[in-house]
Amino acid sequence: MTDTPPTDGKAVAGEGVILRAENGAVIGYDETGLILRLSDRVVADLAARLALPAAGDPGTDDPGAVVPPDLDAWDIRRRGDWVHFMAHLPGRQGIRGYRIPADGGAVIADGRGPLLGILGIGGARAALGWPEAEPGFPFHILAPADDIGAVGVAGIEPAIPRDRLGPVRDMTHEALVARALLDARQKKGLSLPNIVVRVETDEATSAAALATGPAMQNLEVAAESLCRTARALGTHAKLLAITLDFALEDTADNPTAYRNGMIALMEEATRRLGRLGLAQPLFLATFDCGTHRLTESPALEGQWELSWNHAAHRLVHVAPGYMFAQDDTARLTAEGREARALVTAQALTELEAGRDWLCPRVMLAEATGKVIRLTCESLLPLTIDPADPFGAGPAAGFRLVGAPEGQGIKRVEIDPDDAKSVLLHCCQTVDPASLSVRYAYGAAPSGGPYPPNAGALRDGWDRDGLHRWALPVHIAVTRGAGR
Repeated sequence: MTDTPPTDGKAVAGEGVILRAENGAVIGYDETGLILRLSDRVVADLAARLALPAAGDPGTDDPGAVVPPDLDAWDIRRRGDWVHFMAHLPGRQGIRGYRIPADGGAVIADGRGPLLGILGIGGARAALGWPEAEPGFPFHILAPADDIGAVGVAGIEPAIPRDRLGPVRDMTHEALVARALLDARQKKGLSLPNIVVRVETDEATSAAALATGPAMQNLEVAAESLCRTARALGTHAKLLAITLDFALEDTADNPTAYRNGMIALMEEATRRLGRLGLAQPLFLATFDCGTHRLTESPALEGQWELSWNHAAHRLVHVAPGYMFAQDDTARLTAEGREARALVTAQALTELEAGRDWLCPRVMLAEATGKVIRLTCESLLPLTIDPADPFGAGPAAGFRLVGAPEGQGIKRVEIDPDDAKSVLLHCCQTVDPASLSVRYAYGAAPSGGPYPPNAGALRDGWDRDGLHRWALPVHIAVTRGAGR
């Protein structure tokens, strides 16, 4: 170390070195004053005392500061309130862009297009969620950032609107549908949007009560969070659908009361979401077929009329529940959950593309001689599935109620002259007085895996082994015009 003071003891203009070490100047000067070079240890000590970023810390102005350091991330840059980056993270989405709030929060995918939403409302069974066995699209399937996830607050307390998103911990039906949609899009090389999911429930014992209870209030809050978050992301919100899951919980004493309650529920949801600027919602429901022990109730029966008489609301029953396996607690098995999500996603995709989705349904039963003709509404020709995958029996799930002794169904076939009608060939001449036909309804309790309320009637739609099965019905028989 050497000293190099001015030779005459006077201030020297310009630049110079007063104290030098082996690694360079320690104290120097220029026209503005002294220049000090401090060691890294001293700088770190001063930073700690002053609460400043230490040497090597990029600080809050550096966008990399908010990206978790252990992420395989690169090309980090800030745009507005968000930090964007490329990364290779767990999940099926592969290498792609992500973003995180500049002031900290959850990492989400940098999805294209509007922020999509799949919301749900229903009874206790609708709130069931299951952990995901392996990562699907964890940065695309999201929920409002309130640490609740895909399952709402179950009517226990009011939800709070949010403008941030977070991951989901459990896979509800809505989350499984979102995953199925993303999986299908990825296989086609299409863009992967972000999808917000949330289902709200409460302890309502009727559809009418559900329409005005805390679950409806929290559904509105979930929709508001969807809209707020979309604005924060610089895009707009698009609600794909509201799922409805409320039948067994309903204690209505007649089918019409259940139908009216569900219409009131859809009316209330449409009104509330309209105030947020959202379009008329699409409602998607599974036609509940009961459990292994419960095969009849006014609500179960009321679903048939609701399927075609739902006022001006956009309601679609995507599938009958008998095609989904249950366990002994009346909850869907893993295979049942996956199948229901896949069918729902297929229905939603068709509807989004402007095409129809309609499960076959019996609309009229007419007796002529020994034959009952069932006129059905269907998009495609009907078939009686010879494999009978749900164990419906020789009559394909049809049975007569109020028939005299000795009367029964000998054979079931599709009308050879009308591929959208079913013929029930009976043992005796049919007297329609007090006679009704049931399909996939009111069966005797039995074991699993499928509900005893099952049938073998479907149309010709086929996707990867999934079919579009007919909806249950309990309909009175009338006298045919030809008799």
